[in-house]
Amino acid sequence: MVKNTTEVLLNKAPPVRRSDGIIEEFDKERIVRSLIKETKLAEILFGVPPIKEEEARKIANEVEEDIKKMNLKFLSGPLIRELVSVKLLEKGYHIYRNVYTRVGMPLYDVYLIDLSEGYEARENANLQPNPETFHKKKADFLSKESYLLMMPLRIADAHLKGDIHIHDLEYWGTRPFCQDHDLRYFFYYGLMPDGTGTHTSVAGPAKHPEVAILHAAKVLGAAQTNFAGGQGFFNFTVFMAPYLRGLDDRKIHQLAQMFLYEMTQLYVARGGQPVFSSIQIEAGVPKIWQDAPVVYKGKIWKDRYGDYEDEVHKFALALLDEYIKGDAVGKMFNFPKPEVVQRVRYWKEKEDVMLKAAQLSAKFGSTYYDNLIPSYRGGEDGVSCFQCCAYSFSEDGKSEEFKKKLYFEDGAHFSMGGMQVITINLPRIAYKSKDEDEMYEILRETMDIAKEALLLKYNIMIRQYEKGLIPFASQRPRGAPPAVNIRELVLIIGFVGMNEMMQHMTGYELHEHPEAQKLALKVLIEMDRIKDEYIKETGLKFAIARTPAESCAQRFAITDLIHYPDYAKKYVKGDLEKALSLWRETTDLPIYYTNGSHVNVSARIPLYERMRIEEKFFPILKGGNIFHIWLGEANPDPEAILKLNKKIAMESWIGYWSHTKDITLCTSCGFIGGGLYENCPICHSKEIKMYSRITGYYQEVDSWNTAKKQELKDRYRIKLSE
Repeated sequence: MVKNTTEVLLNKAPPVRRSDGIIEEFDKERIVRSLIKETKLAEILFGVPPIKEEEARKIANEVEEDIKKMNLKFLSGPLIRELVSVKLLEKGYHIYRNVYTRVGMPLYDVYLIDLSEGYEARENANLQPNPETFHKKKADFLSKESYLLMMPLRIADAHLKGDIHIHDLEYWGTRPFCQDHDLRYFFYYGLMPDGTGTHTSVAGPAKHPEVAILHAAKVLGAAQTNFAGGQGFFNFTVFMAPYLRGLDDRKIHQLAQMFLYEMTQLYVARGGQPVFSSIQIEAGVPKIWQDAPVVYKGKIWKDRYGDYEDEVHKFALALLDEYIKGDAVGKMFNFPKPEVVQRVRYWKEKEDVMLKAAQLSAKFGSTYYDNLIPSYRGGEDGVSCFQCCAYSFSEDGKSEEFKKKLYFEDGAHFSMGGMQVITINLPRIAYKSKDEDEMYEILRETMDIAKEALLLKYNIMIRQYEKGLIPFASQRPRGAPPAVNIRELVLIIGFVGMNEMMQHMTGYELHEHPEAQKLALKVLIEMDRIKDEYIKETGLKFAIARTPAESCAQRFAITDLIHYPDYAKKYVKGDLEKALSLWRETTDLPIYYTNGSHVNVSARIPLYERMRIEEKFFPILKGGNIFHIWLGEANPDPEAILKLNKKIAMESWIGYWSHTKDITLCTSCGFIGGGLYENCPICHSKEIKMYSRITGYYQEVDSWNTAKKQELKDRYRIKLSE
């Protein structure tokens, strides 16, 4: 019997709007073919054989029957994929579903992003609303979801639940983290911004000082396209010095100004933001570089860097002078971060540089102090630097390879940076523990997950690097060694909430009792011991560090409020009452954990007491740490800052610190001054912008997430005049 037209239509699947923009008739064989092809990824990622054709065909038949029952007018590719994914889950094929599912985001969220209203807590205050940022946020969402699906479930779940935090998750499969570059490489081989010389013009080694400055800026800008974190130069003033010989002070100042403008006007990094950058400012030539041959103009010269002491000194002063002047409207240069090196000799012979650094701190707060005086930093005979928000990298000064790098033999050069950062949630480890012994067991288990994730990242990056997919880093002009030795990048385990961990375990915050400080040291020593085991086991570089935790300190507090509410309500910092009232509306809540091993930012204790507590942790945290001095004066005295800096540098173990001055800028009358004002103190306009240091860099407060804004309110600021 022949079926009528209506019956035929009811038993036929409607046409399909494919995601590549084509409309075609439904064909269940496409499901079979795509399942067989795409589940091969399960074998690559998880060691699970791809689905068998017989099972794929069975699923396709069942999906077809379900579609016919829906009586739809049309189908879409994403809808069919979702139906197949549901069918895979029904049959217990969870891994197949992971590799077969579609990633993306709700249309409503796309709409909000384009209006700069976002869909999640702000993770990066360096981003400003603009078309590039909107595009980046959408791409980030897709990338994060993809990479979590491609990880072992143990790692992905640990991140999602808040046991660990995978930093820069959106770049997990494509980029390493941060890098400090050796300028000599580019002064010898020239500049190839794309890393291959095929997509951009290739420049020979700089012959003139202006070109050297431009090349330096372009190196950091180009490198930012290959790395997720900050880019910098160690020994910046030393390596630039040969290009400055014979120039008068006016010209040197002009070059310094040119560099600062280049770095703050290269508005092209990672989705439309300034290049996150830093430079190490030496006041003179360090002892270890005195006899090293000069590299510039494409040659290795007979001159030694020690011959350029005056040029280094003048350039350091010029840079700091230009930082102090600010830009054309009087605003600070927040990048590159000026890392002013502290050495005993500089305090005896170059105190004018130390004073300039203090004057910059007094005016804008933008100076960072890189203290190489403590023995654990390497002193006069080491190569060491701070990078990004506060990561520390160094080279072993005893190896033969180190000497080759020092003398640039066969192009050997320094390449210091981080591969990836995984931060662990210390308060949660405490919440899970019945006693101190169990706490150490869970600490080890959590660190093991972080190690597993870091090794996975390492292997992915090696693959990308060897395929030429990180081209700036892997470039080898004229047969040179690669610009970045990716195998030397450090695998960093960070931590958040030592203060709250101690509060739970001892009943005291770090500033309240020596018992809390003692246990904190024991925890860090144990973490360092476990890290050493990882190094011995793998032969790779691991480090323990305080991480910036710009969004992580908030995220851990929120996830603990979900999973461990009875504990979290006692220990999270910020405005808990407001957070609970907004709980159902947003994840951008005004609560956080104290970062790293810092004292509670609101603790009303004298500065020297906080120094005494926090300095103990620096020698253990060789991967990076920072000491914050929150200034309470609108116009602090530079001499008082200078005096305090000398005491910290010469008498403490603090390896890195900054003075944070809050700043208000009025866009109506142009006023710029210390303090945070709701209205301009001159013209009373509400058209104001507030700036402060969010973690390890300055940025406009409006771009901060709610938790960091709450922390800004909570900070206990000190007055140096008291």
